[in-house]
Amino acid sequence: MSDAGRIEVAKHGAPEVLRWRAEKIPPPAPDEIRVRHTAIGVNFIDVYFRTGLYPPPQLPFTPGLEAAGVVEEVGAEAKNFSPGDRVAYASAPLGAYCEMRNLPAARAVKIPDGIDDATAAAVMLKGMTAHYLLHDTYCVRPGDAILFHAAAGGVGLIACQWAKHLGARVIGTAGSEEKAELAREHGCEHVIDYTRDDWPKRVREITGEKGVPVVYDSVGQATFAGSLDCLRARGTMVSFGQSSGAVAPFDIGILNAKGALFLTRPSLAHYTASSEELAHAANAVFDVVASGAVRIHINQRYPLKNAADAHRDLEARRTTGCSVLLP
Repeated sequence: MSDAGRIEVAKHGAPEVLRWRAEKIPPPAPDEIRVRHTAIGVNFIDVYFRTGLYPPPQLPFTPGLEAAGVVEEVGAEAKNFSPGDRVAYASAPLGAYCEMRNLPAARAVKIPDGIDDATAAAVMLKGMTAHYLLHDTYCVRPGDAILFHAAAGGVGLIACQWAKHLGARVIGTAGSEEKAELAREHGCEHVIDYTRDDWPKRVREITGEKGVPVVYDSVGQATFAGSLDCLRARGTMVSFGQSSGAVAPFDIGILNAKGALFLTRPSLAHYTASSEELAHAANAVFDVVASGAVRIHINQRYPLKNAADAHRDLEARRTTGCSVLLP
C-alpha cells in the first residue's frame, strides 16, 4: 500500500463540496498501471459531475478524467508500459484529482519527447475533443467557414488554431474584448462578442448570407437557437457541451424548417472507445502541438488541494486557455 491524497465529492453541490482526503493505494491489478501524477487537467465536465448534472458511478467519488504522470508500478498483463514511463490519459474511470492512482493500462498513452507533462495533462481531453470535432463529427475542409462558440476557452483555442491549420475560415464568439483578442491571436478570422452583438446576423453578414456548414457549440441553452440560424441548408449543428445550461426539448421539425439541418450531440468517449482510436487521436494531438501549428497556453495553475478555486474560476468564466492542478 502507498499513501496518497485525493479530492473527494461526498455530495453534489457548489465547489465547496470538493474536499481533501488521504487514502491508501493498493498494488495495481494485472491490467493496470500505478501512476504518480505530475499535472491534472481541469475541464467543464468535471463541474457537471460535481453538480450531479452528469451522475457519477457512486458517491463519494473523486472527479477528473485527465492527467499526466510517471508510471511507478506495472500489473502483470500491462506489457506496453514500464516503471519510469511518462504517460497521460483523458477518459473514464473518474478519479484524476489525486496524487496517485491505479489506471487501466489500455486507457493510457506514452507522452512523446518534446511534450512536457503539464502540456500533456492540459491538452489530452481538449485536444482529442478538437480532433474528433474537426476530423470526424464534421470533416473541416480548406475554405470552409465555421462557427466556434467560446473560442477563447480551453477547447476553443485549440480547435480554432487547428481549424485554421486545416485551411478553414474561423468565426469565433467570445464574451469580452480581452477574450476576443485572444481568439484572434489563435486562429479566428472574425470574433463576435455574443454579449453585445446580434451574432447570428453577423455570421450571415460575414458569410454573404450563405451561413456556415457547421457550428460547434459547447455553450448550450443560451446559444442553441441562434446557432441553428447561422447554418446553411443541410448544415451540421454540433452540440458538445452545455456550460450555460441544458438545451430545452424542441420540435425536431425545426431542423427541416431551417434547411434540413443535421444535429449531433457527441462526446469524446464514443470517439476513443478502443485503444486504437485512443492512440490515433492522442498521437494526432501530440503531433500538431509538436509541429507548432497549435500552441497550448496553460493560463491557470492551482495546487491540487485548491481544486475548488479552479472550479469557481471556471464557472465564473474567469479562465482562458487551459487550467491544471499540481499535486
